[in-house]
Amino acid sequence: MRTWFITGATPGGFGLTYAEAALEQGDQVVVTARRPAELQEWADQYGDRVLVLGLDVTDTAQVLAAVSTAEERFGGIDVLVNNAGRGWFGSVEGARDDVIRRTFDLNLFGVVEVIRAVLPGMRARGDGWIVNMSSVAGLVSAPGFGYYAAAKFAVEGLSEALRSEVEPFGVRVLLVEPGAFRTKAYAGFQEEPVDETVDAYIPMIEGVKAAFVDQDGKQAGDPVRGVQAVISAMNAAVPPQRIVLGNSGYDVVVAMHENALTELRQNEKLSRSADF
Repeated sequence: MRTWFITGATPGGFGLTYAEAALEQGDQVVVTARRPAELQEWADQYGDRVLVLGLDVTDTAQVLAAVSTAEERFGGIDVLVNNAGRGWFGSVEGARDDVIRRTFDLNLFGVVEVIRAVLPGMRARGDGWIVNMSSVAGLVSAPGFGYYAAAKFAVEGLSEALRSEVEPFGVRVLLVEPGAFRTKAYAGFQEEPVDETVDAYIPMIEGVKAAFVDQDGKQAGDPVRGVQAVISAMNAAVPPQRIVLGNSGYDVVVAMHENALTELRQNEKLSRSADF
């Protein structure tokens, strides 16, 4: 029986889907959220195999306390799923400073805090999985979501270094890059204000908002199938370093890599001309 520690386990998202998949295979789970009361009724049906904790991943003291409580209750954390995160729309030039900092605090620094709290126990036991929920946006950016993409790009780079650093201790790292999935991630955009400091970008941001609102509830990605793909990747004889989820996301990422490789080769002479 493994113990999972899952952040951002709000109803209707990937977090609870991971938790239910883990419970289905006989594991026990710690689910965390900023509003834990919303999870209690769901958790009660699973008895003592579920522990619900309140957690704001941007609060270091809360992170340390939650991880300590989880380890005391279940004896250790075997699988960490860094799922907490969300995006706010805004242009690179015109996004407000507080939105930029909030984006990085939640999507990058919160991930760092939880990893650093969980790793000592994993290293001591010589085993563990860290599953970092990135995004297709962590590989391919988009207008209006530059700072969210930048934070996810950072999670990608962090995870690649982390993978090499913790491998000698028996800890594995998997990057998960979903495209558009039918969670509640887009549901809040309807009420989210367009709060640009540069008026020239307002029409673009309004268009971005409208596209997300229109897509809510129509996303092709199935969270249940997505989580099963992740678990299959973790159980593979040779687990991948990253997995893209969803057809549209897969196509976008393949096209990005193919285009980048074409451009790289077209400019090979310039690249190689830069050495002494």
